Amino acid sequence: MASPVLLVIAHGSRDPRHAATVHALTARVRSLRSGLRVETGFLDFNAPSVPQVLQRLATDGARDVIALPLLLTRAFHAKSDIPTVLHRARTGLPRLRIRQAEVLGPSPLLNSALEQRLYEAGIRPGDKSSTGLVLASAGSTDPEAIAVIAEIARELRHTGWCSVRPAFASAASPTGFPRTEDAVRALRTEGVRRVAVAPYVIAPGRLPDRIATGAREAEADVLADVLGPSPELARLLLRRYDEAAVPRVAALTA
Repeated sequence: MASPVLLVIAHGSRDPRHAATVHALTARVRSLRSGLRVETGFLDFNAPSVPQVLQRLATDGARDVIALPLLLTRAFHAKSDIPTVLHRARTGLPRLRIRQAEVLGPSPLLNSALEQRLYEAGIRPGDKSSTGLVLASAGSTDPEAIAVIAEIARELRHTGWCSVRPAFASAASPTGFPRTEDAVRALRTEGVRRVAVAPYVIAPGRLPDRIATGAREAEADVLADVLGPSPELARLLLRRYDEAAVPRVAALTA
């Protein structure tokens, strides 16, 4: 019996770096599990669209698909956009079984990928106790997503950073999360002499660029890269796939 197809659903962007990063990530997933069919569909801006991919899979004779949102938190796209697209596909392609996997975060693998990007940017493990960290995400008004970012910041604080502040690339959230540049300046005001900014985003684009601009304007000492096609992220995609494909077994072994 054939394994379900893994359909990675990305948001899409006018920035060509976004799609290139997504395709590099899915290529890494394929390299980790030979024989697994991995497809990529986009919600907007890029081709192929999710409905186009699902139509092609149905035409090819596929019967089972795990649709995995390439998202770090459960916000609007995971709760509304993607379920709507998949519901329409189920109605139009009744022979295709489509299951939606959980979003990627939170996960220790994401935290590991984020810290690895910081090490690549010049942070050494011994620097953490004297370095303040700005955890900069794209931003959301969804309470669940906001709570997840706050919890990740607390978890990172317990791994040795002298201080960790969550920040949003977009306007300040209802919880008072500052913009990246304001978070950097707040750490300076507290007396933190060295500040690093870690973008908690997967691929380049408008909001990650805003994070980078804010970090430079506030003269952060270190700016890490986006998570990108990291090995940790590729392993996490396969973990979410397995959890959706065999939910009862995954629950017993979690």
